[in-house]
Amino acid sequence: MLVAGMALATANIWTGAPLLGLWVGSRVAPSSGISMLAVFAVAATIFGVAWALIRILAVLSARYDEASGRRRTVRRHVPWLRSMRGERPNDTAGESALSAGDYVVVVGVVLCLLAFEYWFFFLSGSSIDQRSGR
Repeated sequence: MLVAGMALATANIWTGAPLLGLWVGSRVAPSSGISMLAVFAVAATIFGVAWALIRILAVLSARYDEASGRRRTVRRHVPWLRSMRGERPNDTAGESALSAGDYVVVVGVVLCLLAFEYWFFFLSGSSIDQRSGR
């Protein structure tokens, strides 16, 4: 259930937040067209919803790590801050460096990029054809 919640939050960062932002902007915009208030409402809504979903994703990931027994208390040094003399012990063998939340987010981003590329190359049409009247 936690992984499903993480997948749902990840998908809604890419889809739900922009759709909700556009809906809020459509409610704020005047009937004559677009206004700066509507643009600000769209941007603020997308930012707020995406931020909330990222926080939810972090909480779900932490709960999954607790439930699976994965300890996140050990701080690791990033490679560029590690000593070149080898005085610090290396990471423990057999322990995965990525958590389930990391995998869910990476898969979500890859799927989003693939969907965008499919739309861009196959569904969007060419602006050159539209300008020349073809």
